[in-house]
Amino acid sequence: IRVRPLTCTETRRGDQRVVHSLGDGTVHVSAARHDATFGFSAVFDAGASQETVFEGSGMRQLVELAVDGFSCTVFAFGQTGSGKTYTLMGPLAQGETQPAPPGLLGLMQRSFACLLEQSQSRGSDLVLSTSYLEIYNEQVRDLLSPGPPCALPLRWSKTRGFYVENQVSVDFESLDAIANLLQQGAEPRRRQTSAHALNRHSSRSHALLTVHIRSRAVSTHPAPMGGQSGGPSTYPSKQGTLCFVDLAGSERVKETGSSGELSVEANNINRSLLALGKSPPTMGAEAASSQQNPDAASVAHLLAGHCISLLAKPRGKRMHIPYRDSKLTRLLARSLGGSGITLMIACISPSSRCLSETLSTLHYASRARRVTTRP
Repeated sequence: IRVRPLTCTETRRGDQRVVHSLGDGTVHVSAARHDATFGFSAVFDAGASQETVFEGSGMRQLVELAVDGFSCTVFAFGQTGSGKTYTLMGPLAQGETQPAPPGLLGLMQRSFACLLEQSQSRGSDLVLSTSYLEIYNEQVRDLLSPGPPCALPLRWSKTRGFYVENQVSVDFESLDAIANLLQQGAEPRRRQTSAHALNRHSSRSHALLTVHIRSRAVSTHPAPMGGQSGGPSTYPSKQGTLCFVDLAGSERVKETGSSGELSVEANNINRSLLALGKSPPTMGAEAASSQQNPDAASVAHLLAGHCISLLAKPRGKRMHIPYRDSKLTRLLARSLGGSGITLMIACISPSSRCLSETLSTLHYASRARRVTTRP
């Protein structure tokens, strides 16, 4: 869990701080009619640095597992303006002449540096490539393709599971190269962003950057009886992935002041988050009404029966997991319930005005902790 600081607007408005870190992975929410304590693997309060989050969240270990051939995913979840993109990518760079200060770099840049260090220290033949996608209004778009991003088809096969057809994958060998690809895909003219009352740089799409890691450790045959040295041989290759998922934040339209196209985008964002938080049939007419007009309140209400909750049940009691209900859940299917290893970073606001969304995020994260996979 990461708790962001109160913003200047919230401080001037007189918002109260209702979220407090108690240490040892415990966070306490205290407000009128609400008094709850939650336990997690780690809790980072408003004063935590980007480096502290990187080291304390287990991100370095996740990079090492990806190099060893595992499918690893880290995704940030939370209300709009809660600090998800900042946690993953750091502050927005002001062009090439004003890059972000090194101390503010996010998990992605720090993971790239760690990955390249691993490549050099292990002495293995490591081939690195990356792809970068966004889901905008239920369309999958390639952020690395030449020209404006265009919609790509999402397919399924028995061997690959869900995959995006014709996506661009770019090889890289240096930190500058992958940083440039990240910056290219995140440019406002490519990834969809807009301003509203809660966030001046609100992501209007879900973004997925995946690093593909192919490694092959090289060894040498021992000298045969004849005295001639053997030639090089190779161990079986390993293929791992490291996927970063920046989810667009859930929104209350009445709080953000969105209208027109922004309102349409907000409904599509919330609808895909509802698929991640799928309502069970037993919730009846109220749930059906909420699904037709899914604002953040309905997201909060329906979190009790989503994919995460179904996956958290004992395997013998699980219902069908509705991955196909949205493109987001299809692309996250392997990360959520497959053979991969997933780190979830839930970002929350300490403001009293955001209390309901903060509680929803904390309950969601609590259920996510119970999901187990078989890597």
